[in-house]
Amino acid sequence: MVLRKWEALPGFMQNDEVRKYYGILQRKKNSLIRKRIFDVAASLILLFLLSPIFLILAVAIKADSKGPVFYRQVRVTQYGKKFRIHKFRSMVNRADQKGALVTAEGDGRITRMGHLIRDKRLDEIPQLIDVLLGNMSFVGVRPEVPKYVKSYTPEMMATLLLPAGITSLTSIYYKDEARLLEGAEDPDQVYIEKILPEKMKWNLKGMEEFGSWKDIAIMFMTFFSMFGKNDTDEGEGRYEHTTN
Repeated sequence: MVLRKWEALPGFMQNDEVRKYYGILQRKKNSLIRKRIFDVAASLILLFLLSPIFLILAVAIKADSKGPVFYRQVRVTQYGKKFRIHKFRSMVNRADQKGALVTAEGDGRITRMGHLIRDKRLDEIPQLIDVLLGNMSFVGVRPEVPKYVKSYTPEMMATLLLPAGITSLTSIYYKDEARLLEGAEDPDQVYIEKILPEKMKWNLKGMEEFGSWKDIAIMFMTFFSMFGKNDTDEGEGRYEHTTN
């Protein structure tokens, strides 16, 4: 993984706020290369080892409700590139056409199987495919839908210097974020105006502290947060883009 030259970045990213983070990453070229090597090797191994679970979950999802096994929503990753993320479908088919782009606690669009797989984030296992393809990384800022990226401040654009990630400090601190949106009259507006700015503080802090050992620590923290109580109280609630 090598950073583009500054002049080759999209115009919307060439600002003074982004340059600060660009300089930090530019000094860590070796870490960027190791990050990509790890992503490719680990995603291949995990896709092989988890293939039986893929099959079991696919059958269970199809048996539980009508619709495809995967949910393929457009997200934004490195340099503003759009891609269709791979996730196991955890909501009714075409959920994004039947409500807000965020999912609040108790959302009626979540299927029975969806409740089970979302609790332990099993719906995100297929993102190993996106990691292998280079659209995502194991650790990085969670990929947003284009609508939310349009609301980014100039500094927030710095998060697009790296591929989107499966997990991050923000994912851990806000793993149950849906509770923050429960009862909101306009969940999308609440997310853009209140939740996104707070999450971005952590995302940008993560970029300032970028490094291979930091990524490893975050992966371990993610594992423990999935199977036990997280010892951080920085955020409450988990957010997902109507996803599936």
